[in-house]
Amino acid sequence: MRNVPVLPARRDHTRRGWLRGAPPPWWVKILPVLLIAGVCVAALVSPSPLDIGFLLGAIPPLAVLSYSPWSTAILGGAVITVLMVPAFQLNRPGNTDLLTVVFVAVLSVFVSYVRSRRDAQLDLERTVAEAAQRAVLPPLPERVGAVRCAGLYRAAERGTLVGGDFFDVREGPYGVRAVLGDVQGHGLSAIATVASLLGAFREAVLDQPDLESVAARLDRRLVADSASSRYAELFATAVLLEFSRDARSVRLVSCGHPAPLLLRGRQATEIELTAWTPLGLGLPASGPPAALTLRLEPGHSLFLASDGVSEGRDAVGTFYPLTDRLAALADTDPAVLADRVWADLVRYCPAVVDDVTMLVLTPASPDAR
Repeated sequence: MRNVPVLPARRDHTRRGWLRGAPPPWWVKILPVLLIAGVCVAALVSPSPLDIGFLLGAIPPLAVLSYSPWSTAILGGAVITVLMVPAFQLNRPGNTDLLTVVFVAVLSVFVSYVRSRRDAQLDLERTVAEAAQRAVLPPLPERVGAVRCAGLYRAAERGTLVGGDFFDVREGPYGVRAVLGDVQGHGLSAIATVASLLGAFREAVLDQPDLESVAARLDRRLVADSASSRYAELFATAVLLEFSRDARSVRLVSCGHPAPLLLRGRQATEIELTAWTPLGLGLPASGPPAALTLRLEPGHSLFLASDGVSEGRDAVGTFYPLTDRLAALADTDPAVLADRVWADLVRYCPAVVDDVTMLVLTPASPDAR
């Protein structure tokens, strides 16, 4: 087994900073108060008048960043009061124009009011958008039937929860079935296709007797959708799985998607799975290839990933060596594997520009609850 080099940590690019809509950091909120206190202390301890009253003019605009209109008005009033207190000697002619500061304070209150109203509207829209996206791709349960599940999804487009990748694990009358795939494009433009495919998959889990029929249902869904799409051909790659009742065997069908990796402890091997044509391009005359049946022993896990993982590149353009690094990152608890791979991927790649999806499926222990 090859040693995996230790790479320096890198900030997770998916975090939403305060300049992108997150609440301001603590130091932004206390800065106006510290500035008032600092000016007052400096004016009192100085043996001669200081020409620093102009600094107080910056306090109302700073308050706009993190304070409500009422709090901004209070800070503006505090600034005007400090300027008028004789002991501070900050409003002498030629130092500070009091009327200018009053105008800036009033204007800051108005701007704070507009900002707070817009923030409230944006928070509402973000909440609705997140609820809609989670309805398309709800959180994955820890266990579905006899299969333990762990997934990770990172959309390429900032501020979104769903992109061009999709996965789901469902239990039906024919056992536990899972799908992981990647639609044409990524970001907001691909969400409608993802929703359509997942809806078709969830229906097919309930009424299609075999995995090949599930794949055919998804293909038919995309063929119908492409008729009204602005793309000449709307397609997606996917890999589908069907576990037996005890999850000791699994059947697999690939529709143009990379095959899953089989984990045996710290050994990772790619499953030799013949790939069928991608979904949405129509069924070939010969139909889908026969599904591959794989026996799963205790301790085995299946690792599925989108091409956002395998096609990640380092600074010199070398692809992320998923199989080698997966073996080194494997843990006794499969639930943490996807998070470990993601942390390693963002260290390896200068920038992750594609949707990244991972799914780890493990037969549950017979005595597990």
